Order: sequence, then structure tokens, then C-alpha cells
Amino acid sequence: MKKSSSLRDSKTARWFVLILVSFTMLCMYYLTDAMAPLQEKLQGNLNWTATEYGFFTSGYGWFNVFLLMIVFSGMLLDKLGTRFTGVLAIGIMLIGAFIKYWAIDGHIGAGTYEFSIGSWQLISPTSKSAVIAGLGFGIFGVGSEMFGISANKAVVRWFNGKEMALAIGLNTSTGRIGTALAMFTPLPLYKLTHNVSTPIIAAMILLCVSLLVFFLFTFMDKKLDREEKEAGVLSEEEFKFSDVFEIARNRAFWYIAALCVLFYSAVFPFIKFATNLIVQKFEVDDTFAGYIPALLPFSALLLTPLFGGISDKKGKAASIMILGSIILVVVHLLFAIPSLNSFSVAIGLVVLLGIAFSLVPSAMWPAVAKIIPHSKLGTAYAMIFWVQNWGLMGVPLLIGYVLDKYCIISSEEKLIDGKMQLITQYNYTIPMLIFACFGAVAILFAFLLKAEDKKKGYGLELPNVKE
Repeated sequence: MKKSSSLRDSKTARWFVLILVSFTMLCMYYLTDAMAPLQEKLQGNLNWTATEYGFFTSGYGWFNVFLLMIVFSGMLLDKLGTRFTGVLAIGIMLIGAFIKYWAIDGHIGAGTYEFSIGSWQLISPTSKSAVIAGLGFGIFGVGSEMFGISANKAVVRWFNGKEMALAIGLNTSTGRIGTALAMFTPLPLYKLTHNVSTPIIAAMILLCVSLLVFFLFTFMDKKLDREEKEAGVLSEEEFKFSDVFEIARNRAFWYIAALCVLFYSAVFPFIKFATNLIVQKFEVDDTFAGYIPALLPFSALLLTPLFGGISDKKGKAASIMILGSIILVVVHLLFAIPSLNSFSVAIGLVVLLGIAFSLVPSAMWPAVAKIIPHSKLGTAYAMIFWVQNWGLMGVPLLIGYVLDKYCIISSEEKLIDGKMQLITQYNYTIPMLIFACFGAVAILFAFLLKAEDKKKGYGLELPNVKE
């Protein structure tokens, strides 16, 4: 009996859906990284230390980690679907972005907050603006991760049995465009307006546009629902809370989760500090320094779909993850060598990191769909993202603390843009070694995943496209 065709069988329709979903990914990633090129400006204008900058950056994961918001988001996604969850996620991102803007724009008074229980001080006194900006970033992070899992599940639904890895790769790559824009545009916007909060305003405008774009996706997804209902396609098994425990019993799932947090902990926190690293170690003017880290997402933009296409046709997902993790370690070890400080070395290492940044995600996210049923996929992605958020929250705070505690070379006040600002020179060798260690452990979990696949037969090394 011939299978009834649906809207997802139309190449034009499913690729158009991918464009609609991916546009929000671009806007989301822009705001996520928009402050990275302005680390020195933030510290100078708001009188933050590197630790306070790391504290603010770590805010992205606070609610997702400690309040389990990302896990609840996954349950919500599996219960209510991608359309409702996607719209809700964009709304939450806008609220968080506004709070972040309010704090960074200077509306929070001077002074510090202290975090202690009795006589036990949890965190040293921290600038009020850094705390409020971190809270805003945390609310944004809830919406961001919620939309990330919604986008992944939407792409899997529309491309399952077709060009799934390629589609997920392109979706991821579109997000990398947002990261690249966040490396290029904030400094020119700052110089144009002399305001560090201007990139956040630009990001909020983009998010408003993305909300309108996502509404168009909801119309198409509703049409697909109607077509499948008319064709008698069975609806998915309804999500149950017990599904969480079923997912948690899957060893391959935890290997992917561990690989994810280790790999991304060596990439995204690196991006947060990369511009300052390029300025200080490679002696590049801050006007151009942000362009070099931007090569990383641009490399990923071109290569992630390529590697995703290879995985669709040839398979080898676990092997691809091993290779990407090895490259990650090599790059950070080379960054850690003090004598490798030429401009060409910086460009080469960032491009090489972009290759690693393309290999692992192009294979990892489709792999999850092979080991977890689609009805539980939102929760599975959410649980992985929850584990990932421990790294996205903790590692920037760790790196900021290490820089202030062990890596200061010199510190002096300079007159910049009519203001006396404290400029601190750092040695980034220790942070790079920390990133390399994360990558080394990621290699171990990639090998464990490959062994588990061979044992259980998930098909991670097999092609995604079904004939």
C-alpha cells in the first residue's frame, strides 16, 4: 500500500519551514553573544572585574540549571507541541533581553550585592548591575533553550527519514550567522552610539521580527497536522512524566549528554573571552579583534551542512564526534602556547576550531533522534540542554575567576572615550588548558558512545536517509 503524501513530502515546503524556524535561531544567538566583543568596554564602563563579567555571562544558565526550567520546557514541548512552546519561548527571550538592556544601560545604581548564608560567603561582593544583567540573561536563557529544543524537534518532525542531519546542520549554521554578527557588529554600534547597550536594542528588534516569522511556521505546521489526521496517521503516544525515567535509563543518552556539555563548555565560554584574548595575546587592535572569533561561526556556517550531508548519506555519526573532539583539544593546546602569538596563527586556529564546531553538532543532534522515540524527543533534548547549561553557567564564572586570581599581568587606568577606565592585561594560558581538558574528556565519552552503539545497534554509524 502506497504511503499517503503530506506537506512534509514537498521539498519546497519542508525547506521553507526550515528557513522560518532557523531565522529565530539567528536572532537568538545574536543576543546570546552580543556582549562578547565588548568585554573590555563593559568592564571599563560599568567598573566590572573579569570575575563579574564571568558572573554576568554565567547568568544564562542560572534558572535552567537550578530551577530545572529547561527540563520543564521539554515536558511542555512534548505535551503542548512546538507551536505553543516556540511562541512562548520568544516572548520569554524578549522579557529577559529588556532586563539585560536595563542593567547594562546604566539604570541600576552603584553598589554591590553579597551572597552568603550566615557567616559562609557563597560569592564575593558583586556589582548590582552585573547581578541584574545576569538575571535578565538568565530569563533570556530560559526562552533561548526552550526555543532551541523546539526548533530541533520541529526539524526532526519535518525531515525525519529525509535529509535530517543536513537540515539540523543548516538550522545550527543559521544560528552561527547570529554568532558571527555578534562578533562583527557590537563594536561598530558602540563606536557609533558610545553606548554598550545598543547591540541589545538591535537584538530585541530582531526578536520581534522573528516572532512574526515564527507565526507563519505555526500555520504550516497546523496544516501538516490536518493532513496527517485526514490520512489516518496515528498521533504520537502522549507524553508521561515516567518518560523522564525511561530516558534516564538509556546509557547512550548520558554519553551524548556528557559529550555535549564538555564540548560546548570548551567552545561557547571560549567565544565569550575570545575577543579579549585576541587583543591581549595576539596584539590585535580591538577594532578588528572581534572579526577573528567571527571566523569560527562562519566556518561552522559553511561546514556544518556539509558534514551533516555526509552523515545523512554515509553515517559515521559517532566517528565524526570523535574526530571533532580531537581537533578541539589540539586547537586549545596550541592557543595555550605563549610563543604562538602571530596574527596568522590566531586566524588558523579559529578556523580549525570552526571545523570541530561543525563536526560534532552535525552528528550529535541527529544521533539523539535515533536513540529516543519522537514522542519523548523534546524532553530528551531538554535534559541534554540542562546538562549543557551547567557548563554554560559554570565555565565562564570559572574562567573569570581564574583570570583575576592567577592570570593578571598588569593593571592601569587609561583615558578612553573621555573616561578613565581600568585596563587589565591577562595571560590566557591557564584558561586555554582548562578548555583543552574539557575536550580531552569529551573524546572519552565519544568512544564510549560508539561502543554503546555497536552493542545496542542504534544505527549511529548508519546513514540517515532512508531509501
